[in-house]
Amino acid sequence: MRSGMTQLELIVVLIIVGVLTALAIPRLVHLRDASSVRAAMTDIGSAFATARQVAVTRRTSVAVVFDTSAGTLRVSSAGETILRRSLRAGYSVSLGANRDSAVYDARGLGFGVTNLSLTVRRGTFVDTLTMSRLGRTAW
Repeated sequence: MRSGMTQLELIVVLIIVGVLTALAIPRLVHLRDASSVRAAMTDIGSAFATARQVAVTRRTSVAVVFDTSAGTLRVSSAGETILRRSLRAGYSVSLGANRDSAVYDARGLGFGVTNLSLTVRRGTFVDTLTMSRLGRTAW
């Protein structure tokens, strides 16, 4: 008597593995999209925190400028670029915003901002960062 598997047993195992893989792939894609969006949102949140801190420390206005077509975010003050992030290249996300920039004044308050909304999207996963008139961010 020889030990081993029959061809029918191998086909059944391969079919089961194929069905399980087909069920798991969409969930893995969603998890990849979600982690990319969350990482980009964390990066954006830290850029806003940096801009606010620099505005208070230097006692000057600091702007956070979004380029939604290129997927970049830039923090600048008096013509000097303090921070630049390419979110599209780094996280493969797309940006959408209701304004093109946000400005912190020397006290760290939002200047001329009426509830800025910045949307980050990858695949079906979307997250939104909002900035209040006082310069506080939430996502």
